[in-house]
Amino acid sequence: MNRRHFLKTAVASLASTSLPRFAMAKTGGGAFQLEAVKGKGRLYGNEGGLSDLWLYNGQLPGPEIRVKRGEWVKVRFKNSLEEPTSVHWHGIRIDNAMDGVSGLTQSAVQPGETFDYEFVVPDAGTYWYHAHHMSWNQVPRGLAGPLIVEEDEPTFEPDTDITLALSDWRLDDNGVLDTASFGAMHDFSHAGRLGNWLTINGQNMPDIPVQKGRWHRLRLINMSASRILDLAPSRFGAQLIGLDGQIFDSPREVDGTIQLAPAQRMDLVMRPDGDGPVPFETMTGQPYTFANFTISNEPKNDDPLRLPNANALPEPDLNKARSLPLVMAGGAMGRMQSATKNGQELSMRELAQAGDFWAFNGQAGMGEKPFFSAKRGETIILESTNDTAFPHAIHLHGHHFRVLERNGEKLQHPDWRDTFTTQRGETVKIAFVADNPGKWLLHCHMLGHAASGMMDWFEVN
Repeated sequence: MNRRHFLKTAVASLASTSLPRFAMAKTGGGAFQLEAVKGKGRLYGNEGGLSDLWLYNGQLPGPEIRVKRGEWVKVRFKNSLEEPTSVHWHGIRIDNAMDGVSGLTQSAVQPGETFDYEFVVPDAGTYWYHAHHMSWNQVPRGLAGPLIVEEDEPTFEPDTDITLALSDWRLDDNGVLDTASFGAMHDFSHAGRLGNWLTINGQNMPDIPVQKGRWHRLRLINMSASRILDLAPSRFGAQLIGLDGQIFDSPREVDGTIQLAPAQRMDLVMRPDGDGPVPFETMTGQPYTFANFTISNEPKNDDPLRLPNANALPEPDLNKARSLPLVMAGGAMGRMQSATKNGQELSMRELAQAGDFWAFNGQAGMGEKPFFSAKRGETIILESTNDTAFPHAIHLHGHHFRVLERNGEKLQHPDWRDTFTTQRGETVKIAFVADNPGKWLLHCHMLGHAASGMMDWFEVN
């Protein structure tokens, strides 16, 4: 769709719908039942055709799994697709065997087979789950859903605790998901699979109901394959209270825009005091409205804002840390001439012929040996350099880290994250305590980048 038609249709759309609530209940045995199936859905609203999708429990996004901090979670997963898959529980400091990375922590779940995921959720916050086998192909078809871990004492009522799953889709001229372009080498070697249409909770231009005079918690999850969203919370009266599931001590006013990269989460609070509707916009390029907050007519008096308590994460000991470089190279317009693949030095041409375009520290894809081995409890500092022409969203499995510096400058707020963004030419320093035993993945969450070389693994002994 050309931009003029895209914007004209978006502005003129009368297909706005109320935001669905989609929490999943446990079965009688105390387990959640999750099934990957094929399905169809209208991503472009009533004007678009039916898209072929892959879904959890036939829903888009997958059903919300909502549990309590410290709870033992059981998920009986069934694969009813025609190809293997697995489920990763993104952002959870999970037992390694349950991390869901096919080929590293488990074998892929074959068609018709089941797998029981059982794990403890140690930290409250906003997380999500998604396919982690050929994820470049499976996630942007719909295999993703929210995972919400509630605090010991809730600070928001259920009707003011709102999950917003943001997804970027590539649609054809008929408003149907473009499946022919999955795995395109141009996407892999450039910015990734970028779409031309946004949905919230699977809906086209939904209305998000909020109540005047009450504090609301908005849990934003970017489930896109590659799209970085630039958001301006102050434009709709919101403040930032947490990132990647980790709550701050106090709310923050965001001056200008803040980026929400693929896999990242953002918790906001807002207390509407006007009549609305209030547009929810992405600020990439010109402001574009992709939903509206509709405000109830009758004002309600609410209690003062109360934030949840922060999670108890292990604090890095910078004085005893071990520093390691993480150099990102490759891609179109990059300077990488060669890289190691399976222990063999290959030219960029040879790598491209094999479908590899990116490398960490001169290695394309995972090798037999880990990027590094850490003793349990050791503090690791990763000093990353983005020597490519594109931004990346780097995800560390099984741990949270503090973002300490950007381009040599210490950050005012060294926030906890599990996924950090890095722009072209940027250096970013992060630190974490390697306290979770096992083999853990480190990769770019522009999913095509990971599939074509930008991933590695480390171990904690």
